[in-house]
Parts: sequence; structure tokens; C-alpha cells
Amino acid sequence: MLVLNIVLLLVTVGFLCWLVFTLAVYALPLLAGVTVGVWAYETGTGAVGGVLLGAVAAGAVAIVGQLAFAFARPLWVRALVAAFFAGPAAIAGYAATLGITRFAMPS
Repeated sequence: MLVLNIVLLLVTVGFLCWLVFTLAVYALPLLAGVTVGVWAYETGTGAVGGVLLGAVAAGAVAIVGQLAFAFARPLWVRALVAAFFAGPAAIAGYAATLGITRFAMPS
């Protein structure tokens, strides 16, 4: 039974790490969407309006970022777009890894 627990823990940690690294691309659009959604909610659009505006903002950031990276000719523009997306992804990855290791290791 102890071996089964260890194997399940390793599989769970591996799955969570894979999920974090797969979803890290969407950290900047999520940040923009949440920010716009909270702003819209606080200005009086209501919960539905805040969610809709946040989803539109997140989609717009993701699409504009992908288009800018795909069609930009100068290397410095592509590096700048990649840095904008990599910054929040690095912070989210660090926080997720720290949380996973704190969860996986007893005090």
C-alpha cells in the first residue's frame, strides 16, 4: 500500500507540473482578463458584464500576442512579445511549483 501511495503521488505531481507548463502560455491573457473583468464589475456592469468583458479582453490579448509574434519581422519585437508573455508565466510557474512542493512535502 505504501508503494501505491508513492506512485500515485509521483503521478499526481507529474500531472500538475505538466498542466502548469502547458497552461503557462495563458498567464498574461488571464491576468489581463481578470484585471479588465474586475474593473468592469467595479464600475457597475454587474457580474455578467464583468465576466464577458474579461473574456473578451483575455481573448484579445492572446490573439494580438500571437499575431504580433507571428508577423513581426524584427527580432527585437519578437523578443519583446515573448518577454511580455514569459514574465507572468515565470511568476505563475514559480508560485505553482512552490505550492506543489509545499503540498507534497510534509512539514
